[in-house]
Amino acid sequence: MPPLDPEESPGFLLWHATLRWQRDIAAALAPLDLTHVQFVLLAATWWLNSHGEDPNQLTLARQSGTDVKMTSQVIRRLEAKGLVSREVDPVDTRARRLRVTERGAALAREAIAVVEGVDRAFFRPVSDRTTLLTMLRALGSG
Repeated sequence: MPPLDPEESPGFLLWHATLRWQRDIAAALAPLDLTHVQFVLLAATWWLNSHGEDPNQLTLARQSGTDVKMTSQVIRRLEAKGLVSREVDPVDTRARRLRVTERGAALAREAIAVVEGVDRAFFRPVSDRTTLLTMLRALGSG
C-alpha cells in the first residue's frame, strides 16, 4: 500500500488542526496572563469546586488528562498568582485539597468564556457538531 498523501492522512490533518487551535487558544489567553495548561487546571478546579468537590492534585490531573508532576508544578504557579489555594487534606496529610480563590473563580469564568469564543470560531466550519463531539469523545477515550 503506497503512503497516503498528507492531505489524505487523518493524523496529519489532526496534527495541523490541533496546532492551529492551540495557537488560537494561547493568543486568546495571553491577555489574561494564563497559559493553556494553567487555564485547563484552573477551569477544572473551578468546575469541580462548583460541583461540591475539593480535588487533590491526583484527582485534578485525572479530570484534566494531565501529568501528575506537571499538574503539581502548575498548581504551585496558580497558587503563587493567588488563583488557587492548597490546604492539607484532613484525611490524608500528604495530600492537598484545591480550591479556587475568589479571584481565581472570576478569572476562570472569564477565561472559559474566552476559550468558548475561540472554540465557536474555530469549529464554525463544522456543520454537524453532534457528530464531531461523538468522534472526539471516541478518539479521546482510548
